[in-house]
Amino acid sequence: MDFHQTDKLKLTLPTGIVGFLRRPVLSPNTLILILSLVIGIATGLGAVLFRLMITEVEAILTPISQALSGSIGWLPPTIGLVLAALVVGPIIHFFSSEAKGHGVPEVMAAVALEGGRIRRRVAVAKIIASALCIGSGGSAGREGPIVQIGSAIGSAVGQFSKMSNRRMRVLVACGAAGGISAVFNAPIAGVMFSVEIILGDFAIESLTPVVLSSVLASVTTGFFMAGKSAFQVPPYELVSAYEIPLYILLGVVGGAMSVFYTRVLYLVEDFFDGLKKIPFYFRPALGALGLGLLAIAFPQILADGYHGISDALMGRLPWTLLLLLPFMKILATSLTLGSGNSGGVFAPSLFIGAMVGGAFGVGAHTLWPAVTAHPGAYALVGMATLVAGATHAPITAILIIFEMTNDYRIILPLMIAAAISTFISSRIFKESIYTLKLSRRGINIRQGREVNVLTSVKVHEVMEPPRALIPSTMPLTEVLDRVTQARGSVYPVVDKSERLTGVISLTDLREVLRESWGEHTRLLIIAQDVATVDPVTITPGENLNDAMKKFGKWDMAEIPVVDPDHDGRLVGMVRRSEVISAYNRALLSEERGS
Repeated sequence: MDFHQTDKLKLTLPTGIVGFLRRPVLSPNTLILILSLVIGIATGLGAVLFRLMITEVEAILTPISQALSGSIGWLPPTIGLVLAALVVGPIIHFFSSEAKGHGVPEVMAAVALEGGRIRRRVAVAKIIASALCIGSGGSAGREGPIVQIGSAIGSAVGQFSKMSNRRMRVLVACGAAGGISAVFNAPIAGVMFSVEIILGDFAIESLTPVVLSSVLASVTTGFFMAGKSAFQVPPYELVSAYEIPLYILLGVVGGAMSVFYTRVLYLVEDFFDGLKKIPFYFRPALGALGLGLLAIAFPQILADGYHGISDALMGRLPWTLLLLLPFMKILATSLTLGSGNSGGVFAPSLFIGAMVGGAFGVGAHTLWPAVTAHPGAYALVGMATLVAGATHAPITAILIIFEMTNDYRIILPLMIAAAISTFISSRIFKESIYTLKLSRRGINIRQGREVNVLTSVKVHEVMEPPRALIPSTMPLTEVLDRVTQARGSVYPVVDKSERLTGVISLTDLREVLRESWGEHTRLLIIAQDVATVDPVTITPGENLNDAMKKFGKWDMAEIPVVDPDHDGRLVGMVRRSEVISAYNRALLSEERGS
């Protein structure tokens, strides 16, 4: 080996070592699997902490409420509810608005629009607000808060690890799966909830980390909570083939009832949102007061209702109460969450379904005792029908009930009733209890990411200041001079208060110039005479999807933007080309993040 060869070897050897050292220690796929384990454990611990906080809130508020109520026996629950709500309202209003309501729609929106990014403070606000609400007796479930808390943990881990948007969504789904798994000790249902509702994606690369997270969350919770199921369910089975039509009918009833539940919840929310003179942070206390008064006659509707569900499954409730409690629980949950309190809608769905199914079962067993199962079996299947109908997620509903019973013999009635319920509810009302909240904001999960990119950008973000304003009384000759000096194809006509009274397009002016009017006649024509009155307009708060629909329907290049709060005052113009450019920018930003 000569000198030159030796020198060349010395130069190439360090380069190879440096290249090796620069390689990532873990591949992205391996890293996401490890992070999914971390998220599963953290979500399981979060679920344990959440349960302990609920118990502690109950232990603190009970003696305080009893002391304040004196000898009035029915007052303590109401006092506790109102006291907790007076704390929850400011937490949500001043600290994290995402903690309002049931939480799952916020996670779905974050996955669809924000690349899975959730503010870190959401987990803190949600766990405190929901523990106060449920611990005081608020009619809400644990699963929504735990799903949101787990999702926030997954998002925080992803952001800390600088994951791409695509992998961040998977980590959020890991937290959501862990949440359901931890609450119900149902890891399979947790996985299905996450891919069916949160992700809508059954890809293997997404499924594997979600499975790992769900299993670890269940194991972690079971280690501290002795692995107990949410309910103690007796073994039930399909007694005879004659029950199949009954379970089909129960599916129809459950589907209709789930739509009623969804509609009432949002109607009550609209009612509280309309109370503009009452500050938001006081509205939860108003809802809590209504719930407390309702609970005087029906104490079973308080909190998550697990004791009432157990009574229905065991057949310990009278038929009249089984008939009344579904409607009382719907009203109770609507007052709790519709007023701005924090909690989930899943457990109330189980409660309503257990009561509906229980009442149905009592009737069926009374009429045909020899060929029907115990009413508790119908209560169990009824739980699946309400969850499936409300969430439009039948597989999740079936698996949750199946994992709670650990008994394959009830699976056929579950599948039949849940499928029928989902079919009926989706035919009556296309939105689920989760997607309705998003659709009211203009977010349509089913339409895909591209439409959601359009709905995520508001008109006020892309509109331009109004240019070439034409006073309604301006003579036509001056209008022509102004138009020739301005760019664009549509010119707004306004009155003295800058309120839009019409628009003049180049086509309008072309038609006027074609008329064989004399010079004196033209001097008498003013802008309002040639303007198109009642033009198509848009408001600053509408989104670009709304704008594109109007551009397409009326084949316009520009649309005036008016302020509805100030009697239609013109505030800007939005151009079709700018909407398309904004869409492309948002989509490019999304692609770079994925």
